[in-house]
Amino acid sequence: MPSESRDESRFRGNGRSLSKLVAATATLMAALALTVVGCSCAPTENGGDTDPRSTSTAHEHEEAEAYTCAMHPHINLPEPGNCPICGMELIPVATGSTKVSGNALQLSPYAAKLARVQTTQVEHRPVTLDLRLVGKLAYDETRVRTISAWLPGRIDRLYIDYVGVTVKVGDHLGELYGPDLLASQQDLIEAARTVRRSKQGSSTLAATARATLEASRERFRLWGFSAEQIRKLERVGRPSDHLTVYSPVSGVVIERAVDEGSYVREGDTILRIADLSELWLVMVAYESQLSWLLVGQAVEFEVPALPGDRFEGRIAFVSPVVDPVTRTTQIRLNVDNAEGRLKPEMFVRARVRVHLRADGKVFEPSLVGKWIGPMHPEIVREEAGTCPICGMQLVKAKTLGYETSGPPPLVIPTTAALITGTRAIVYVATLEADDSTSYEAREIHLGPRAGDTYIVLHGLEEGESVVKHGAFKIDASIQIQAKPSMMNPEGSEATTDPHALMGM
Repeated sequence: MPSESRDESRFRGNGRSLSKLVAATATLMAALALTVVGCSCAPTENGGDTDPRSTSTAHEHEEAEAYTCAMHPHINLPEPGNCPICGMELIPVATGSTKVSGNALQLSPYAAKLARVQTTQVEHRPVTLDLRLVGKLAYDETRVRTISAWLPGRIDRLYIDYVGVTVKVGDHLGELYGPDLLASQQDLIEAARTVRRSKQGSSTLAATARATLEASRERFRLWGFSAEQIRKLERVGRPSDHLTVYSPVSGVVIERAVDEGSYVREGDTILRIADLSELWLVMVAYESQLSWLLVGQAVEFEVPALPGDRFEGRIAFVSPVVDPVTRTTQIRLNVDNAEGRLKPEMFVRARVRVHLRADGKVFEPSLVGKWIGPMHPEIVREEAGTCPICGMQLVKAKTLGYETSGPPPLVIPTTAALITGTRAIVYVATLEADDSTSYEAREIHLGPRAGDTYIVLHGLEEGESVVKHGAFKIDASIQIQAKPSMMNPEGSEATTDPHALMGM
């Protein structure tokens, strides 16, 4: 045999082998595609479900009413033959399993079971989510007091030896030598003696003496003398050139600005004392989390240094400024520390339980019916009254938008929504008269995501059923039929005319 004939024979043989391989591959792909969209045989007479792989080709041809192409599933012809596009042999589509009616995909119960389609009802129910934040404890800046020199002099004695000493109201802090004290004290002593002598004199002289005494007393009060110190000075009648400085508050010394022997001017800082019975918790929130945070919200937090213990607070301040570098905002809580277990600079892990209403906005249920301070929202009372911090009248929390009433939000599982970035659709399930179920795409308007649910603002009604598992399979089947779907909202007309498909 000539070499050309042998080559031609080998070429034809390879071509036939390739054709058989393509046909086998196409048959396998067709079987898999039919299984995904739910094409299967009807149940057997004894009530059991037959295995789709056990049905013979002859039986399929007997019951088939339509034929399609494994490579081009949108081809739908009433008789067997070859695909007008690729020439492959058409395969039968089993009756009563999968059908596209209008813009909806209709599946029999068995086909839906094979496709593992699951539905759920749309419902109104309370929605909460946990927002995790981190931060650290700090001094309450409103409870920090500065002890300064009320007159120039020299610190001859300082009883505070180191930072961290705990002091109480009235504890002596140090002694200040002041050269101006002697003359002023002598004036006070003389004014007190004049008042005592003027009791037997005229009323005019007595009034003048009392006015002079009050002026001298006021000078010493401005210098920081206590009432008891002034009375003792008047009673003893002996001036001193040293002033004992007493603590006006209880707390912890957080700064010592001078040492013994230091000279100070009027107004110079000597000590700083912080009251630690209440602390600030300063947390950091990203700007994407700000929509979940509301002044007045209750917050739970734990401190790694005290494992197992949980503490509570209420958001008192949300910074109006976002850090341009970190894109974060400071959130502040007022924390009760009467037991003194918490310490400034401790790290904290906090959880904010966010409650959402029907329109997707945040509200705080613990403030329902309460009265709150308009300038200090951490002040919450059961009845009307005045703010113990600033004296303003408390107002109802409702007037500040901290509470609301009405039904809970309408929600669906997150797996039910197919989101393309600009739109979101769900497949609504409707039971038909023949016990089959039709699935039709519907565009909806979603609110915020809360855990494993989405809040639905528009597009669905309570009681409707939506697909929560298998929506992508249904959408893929509808896309093949060129009907409106997730990625193609308008759809397109698919033709099955062989002449049109072949361009004739």
